[in-house]
Amino acid sequence: MKKTSPERLVPELFAYADITVNGSRPWDIRVHNDLFYKRLAAGGSVALGESYMDGWWDCGALDQFFDRILQIRLDQKAKKSLKALWCGAKAAVTCSPSRFRAYDIGRHHYDIGNELFSLMLDKWMNYSCAYWKDAGDLDAAQESKMDLICRKLDLQPGMRVLDIGCGWGGLAAYAARRYGVDVVGITVSQEQVKLARQRCEGLPVTIQLEDYRNMSGTFDRIVSVGMFEHVGAGRYRTFMRRVRRCLAPDGLFLLHTIAGNRSVRFCDPWISRYIFPNSMLPSSRQISTAAEKLLVLEDWHSFGPDYDPTLLAWYRNFMENWNRIKHAYDWRFFRMWTYYLLACAGSFRARRNQLWQIVFSRNGVRPGYKSVR
Repeated sequence: MKKTSPERLVPELFAYADITVNGSRPWDIRVHNDLFYKRLAAGGSVALGESYMDGWWDCGALDQFFDRILQIRLDQKAKKSLKALWCGAKAAVTCSPSRFRAYDIGRHHYDIGNELFSLMLDKWMNYSCAYWKDAGDLDAAQESKMDLICRKLDLQPGMRVLDIGCGWGGLAAYAARRYGVDVVGITVSQEQVKLARQRCEGLPVTIQLEDYRNMSGTFDRIVSVGMFEHVGAGRYRTFMRRVRRCLAPDGLFLLHTIAGNRSVRFCDPWISRYIFPNSMLPSSRQISTAAEKLLVLEDWHSFGPDYDPTLLAWYRNFMENWNRIKHAYDWRFFRMWTYYLLACAGSFRARRNQLWQIVFSRNGVRPGYKSVR
């Protein structure tokens, strides 16, 4: 039987998602190098991203492109048609970061430039999903998200709060100013520590370069926003044990995390190589299993669609400010970052990625927890 060539098969696969190679619609792709087809066939999802970074193909609206291919699960169709194409699971590695590797993500991603993140993010520098209910712009949506977290935790003046993965200190500063709490924020990024300490100067906020597994002490409230994605499936239980150990008997813990629709123990190979090393998206089963017999589930809030406009707002800020920072990066980084932001937007739009805020207590809230939205 004659094998189908990559030059023929790749366009046929894209056609399932109504994507035309060298078409004219925003979500169509334009191929600039004919070796693209063989490269994609041989390298799967990694090759798709790398060939874009190298300028081998373009698309007017990458977010729409990814929405289309992910919505119809083109990756599954491709696996049946071409063994090596879209081989994310085969190319991926099991991720369970050790104590030493816990700081890799800080060096690889969060330390690449505070100026980049300050120009891309909102004024509080929240690098996580905003809450767009009743909000008209990114600043308002991120402030709404922070206030939502504070209200879900029922923060009261004088409480001691632990922020696991505090970023540049935006939530810590907001909670200290608006709710009168004392905050200890930890991160594995040296650059985040430097800037967060400056931004939180004069507030009852302590910022530490620390792995969560080393934390001790007792806190009335614990919050973790956008950090759990770096823990790894093999460490979920360890994470929950540490939270329980540090949480006061009547305390609350809020977990804000990107999540997936199925349980996995591997990383997306392109994201792992270029954006977030050792990253992994938890499933609902993995989260609940990790917390079982340690914490009591009080509330589960899903607003994954809000990540789409958040990512698009970051992308617009990145594009508008590129000329101010391009001296520090190169053309390939520009294309990598564009691909990252818009691919993620398409993934949330297609509902392949989720965003959850989950509230736990240590012993159960009596007479019952009142959900906040």
